[in-house]
Amino acid sequence: MKKRHLIALDLDGTLLTDEKEISEFTKQSVLAAMEEGHIVVIATGRPHRASINYYHELGLRTPMVNFNGALIHHPTDKKWDVLHNPMPIRTAKQVIEASYDLDVHNILAEVKDDVYLDQYDERVIQIFQQTKEDPPFTIGSLKNKLKEDPTSLLIYPKEQDILQLRNHLTEYHAELIEHRKWGAPYNVIEIVKKGMNKAVGLQKIAHYFNISKENIIAFGDEDNDLEMIDYAGVGVAMGNAIDELKNVAKHVTHTNEADGIGLFLNEYLNLEKKVGAVPENFQAYNSKDEPYYK
Repeated sequence: MKKRHLIALDLDGTLLTDEKEISEFTKQSVLAAMEEGHIVVIATGRPHRASINYYHELGLRTPMVNFNGALIHHPTDKKWDVLHNPMPIRTAKQVIEASYDLDVHNILAEVKDDVYLDQYDERVIQIFQQTKEDPPFTIGSLKNKLKEDPTSLLIYPKEQDILQLRNHLTEYHAELIEHRKWGAPYNVIEIVKKGMNKAVGLQKIAHYFNISKENIIAFGDEDNDLEMIDYAGVGVAMGNAIDELKNVAKHVTHTNEADGIGLFLNEYLNLEKKVGAVPENFQAYNSKDEPYYK
């Protein structure tokens, strides 16, 4: 009998192509893994509202990790305990004040699916309001508008100030927060409560399903995936991942644009018969320095 695995999928730059879609080959590989009894979960920095469509597209019935572990919940089982760990509003206000001092472009706060935007910015609104179902923003000074502990803060610094801002956050707030940088073209600094990361969420879900650490397969591409990839028994970095993530990963697959997840699952879980023929340039994986493609 095959071992049951817990498969954790990051979204942007990992499961999703650059067009923010799930390729057909990768989708069929994920579905085949589920048919054989493996458990698939989404672990993303995105909020619930921006990830639920992909959850339903894959037909998942599992918990989901949002906000890099600050929110762990079950979209289809209301009896499942929601684990929400926002940062104290006092800490958030201190970070906001420091950001003002650096004259950042904008600041956004999220309280679960409620969004607060410091200054009106059509570009930011387009990023976060992609469907009619997305809630309207509360726009105005966060010093006055933000009344609850936020799940996350998103800081939009000027490019030349990114390093200075991150150094300030590390020097003055390291005991209270975690901060991550989004990849280009956004260069956003995302902040959550100290101790929150995807590995925390994955550990709780693995315990719930009684899956051992060595049977966890996790895929990622950015620095907010570091703890998860390092924690998983089978940590897999995408071919497009940052070098730091590739260095901690047990395996490196190909890019999000070339079915990296689908190809890895197809080979590692021996799904070929279920999924069908793989691309002609596929080769068996044999080391973290040689991805699946020739």
